[in-house]
Amino acid sequence: MNSKKTILIINGPNMNLLGIRQPEIYGSTDYVDLENLIAAEAEQLGVSVSLFQSNHEGDLVDAIQQAYFDKVDGIVINPGAYTHTSIALLDAVKAVGIPTVEVHISDPDTREEFRHVSYIRDACVGSIRGHGVQGYLEALHLLAEQ
Repeated sequence: MNSKKTILIINGPNMNLLGIRQPEIYGSTDYVDLENLIAAEAEQLGVSVSLFQSNHEGDLVDAIQQAYFDKVDGIVINPGAYTHTSIALLDAVKAVGIPTVEVHISDPDTREEFRHVSYIRDACVGSIRGHGVQGYLEALHLLAEQ
């Protein structure tokens, strides 16, 4: 019997303010709408998803580590500002060895210079940037097909 793939969606700081925070950059979709969009796409793909959001770096590291013990098949992560600062997230993704896709609603490479650096990208099997909330769905497809 084939079991359903499980994918963990991790969102970092300020993602809970989606739809409120700088809609000219991040769009008007709010966080609940994003969750519903992801859940609907996961159902169509036949994968199981769980979502986690925190504004705290250590909580994000804990979620990545727990994914290993929960035998999660893939991780989609939008680390938010921790993209540019967190070696801890990079180390956690490397440690667990779970295929991970980095997602950003905007394209950090077209924004301020400090946003051009992504520590976590080196540990990811893919990076989707600047595709809005659709980037999460692209990441789900990428992991579902692995």
